[in-house]
Amino acid sequence: MYYDIVVVGGGHAGCEACLASARLGHKTLLVTGNIKNIADMPCNPSIGGPAKGIVVREIDALGGQMAKNIDSSILQMKMLNTGKGPAVRALRAQADKVIYPKKMIETLTKQKNLEILEDLVKDLIIEDKKIKGIKLNSGKSILTKAVILTTGTYLNATILVGDNKKSSGPHGEKPALYLSDNLKKLGFNIIRLKTGTPPRLEKKSIDFSKAKLESGDKDQSFTFSFDNKIQYKIDKQVPCYLVYTNTKTHEIIKNNLDKSSMYGGYAVGIGPRYCPSIEDKVVRFQDKERHQLFLEPESIYYDDIYLQGFSTSMPHDIQEQMVHSISGLENAIIKKYAYAIEYDAIDPTQLKQSLETKIISGLFTAGQINGTSGYEEAAGQGLIAGINASLKIEGKNPLILKRSDAYIGVLIDDLVTKGIKDPYRLLTSRAEYRLLLRHDNADLRLRKYGYEVGLVNKKQYQKFQEKQQEILDTIEELKKIKITPTTKNNNILVKMNTKPLKSAITLYELLKRPEINIQDLKELCKISNDCAILEEVEINIKYEGYIKKAIAEAEKMLKLENKKIPTDIDYNKIKNLASEAKQKLQQIKPTSIGQATRISGVNPSDITVLMIYLKKRGVVSG
Repeated sequence: MYYDIVVVGGGHAGCEACLASARLGHKTLLVTGNIKNIADMPCNPSIGGPAKGIVVREIDALGGQMAKNIDSSILQMKMLNTGKGPAVRALRAQADKVIYPKKMIETLTKQKNLEILEDLVKDLIIEDKKIKGIKLNSGKSILTKAVILTTGTYLNATILVGDNKKSSGPHGEKPALYLSDNLKKLGFNIIRLKTGTPPRLEKKSIDFSKAKLESGDKDQSFTFSFDNKIQYKIDKQVPCYLVYTNTKTHEIIKNNLDKSSMYGGYAVGIGPRYCPSIEDKVVRFQDKERHQLFLEPESIYYDDIYLQGFSTSMPHDIQEQMVHSISGLENAIIKKYAYAIEYDAIDPTQLKQSLETKIISGLFTAGQINGTSGYEEAAGQGLIAGINASLKIEGKNPLILKRSDAYIGVLIDDLVTKGIKDPYRLLTSRAEYRLLLRHDNADLRLRKYGYEVGLVNKKQYQKFQEKQQEILDTIEELKKIKITPTTKNNNILVKMNTKPLKSAITLYELLKRPEINIQDLKELCKISNDCAILEEVEINIKYEGYIKKAIAEAEKMLKLENKKIPTDIDYNKIKNLASEAKQKLQQIKPTSIGQATRISGVNPSDITVLMIYLKKRGVVSG
């Protein structure tokens, strides 16, 4: 059997990877251990959140699937951080855990050039450090030009509950037991990571009168996808609720720490810093009297409630005590107990920025195998891996998103340049150009790339170009229209709680006033009714100075990115480089001076030495 590209693993990374490959015209095979678990959400029932919601928009702008899928699976939708600046606003949706995977499976099965095989991969076929195929547990071999590994938490997976260890995937499936050992034999540095999930509670056993209601946004509807229409009703959103731990909960945890998998010494994997277990929260933040937890619905088809923020690896009897100590959950029935899961991942510094491995040509990796956490981070990597595997077999240059292009660019650059110590989570604070990487402008940043690659069709791109032009036209129109200090105009401005005019002013300048929003201008002139257009115009005008400054900083860094470094440089031969810098540069082998500046342990003085060395030999370009 032969395929152009083989994708291993049917999670969020695998789905995006195989769809991208197939849509770009390549005969693609998706190999997954259980077809029923394709696009599964083994942990939280949501898509989006700070930074993550912007990634979903970026996936859509590039021609991916996640945004379209969540738009048709929404239980509740919120725009986060509306009281803050546009750089940190992001959508978060409660997802229906039945509808979401069902929609994705439908998309995959209808996709031309794509086949799905239920099996496990135990080894890779390698010749002269080039991928040639895969070997399955069933004994079959499949030949291919490129392989994308998106194994999630299944590589040598172990479920942990108290002192009990079981070799298993998240739903009791067989883990991939041989692949990580074979990757190690090929020279990959394998690291052991850990994540976890909280208990699921029976809805009717919860006293919601003791919890705080958390509703979805009621004043405006949203979509993740730029191509979708609203598919949910504001007044039909399913509520979430807020509850808190207390001193009794914390006392139970402290008294039983030795029974926890992590604190009892049964776990060896490193857990996520930014999504810690409840035991970790209590130990690390002993000054806090309580921690907030969210009661989140999982589906309209069953009544399981996800206890967000309560991940634990305590034994079942201790979990019962912990849950029942919380107000409103005194009689809660645990339908599914919490657990931790350990799994193998590769050191992501062994990857190129295209997500192709440095060790094996034609082998790509995406998602949790690269040390990340989160459905969104996985999907973003999967899409880029699918695109670049396709470009690889076509003999074309890869798509490399810069840190100023996208959060996906920040994510991948962080992984391959800095590596990880614990499961990586994307945060707005990781992006130095976050004012440029906004929720509202993901299509303006990335639609062109999606079109050039071939995942955005001509009709979609034409619609985008029309939007782009309307934004420019509206801005120019506001620069031309002047209003004068007439009694009528000043009365309107006073109603807007802003100062009346003393002289004529353009609407462009008027909109820069903090108390004025673009909707207010409709009383003074005729402008577009398209909310997306108006939002983009308003942000560009109000934050013009800050945006120009961010663009200038990005362009300054771009000059360093354009100074390319040959990959065959032997850093050990460069005199005056610090020992740590030599070791790190030799390990990462940066492709540019810009990337070299971001390597931990490489100081500005080392960069100066490197620049002098390269210039003397006439090998630095750009």
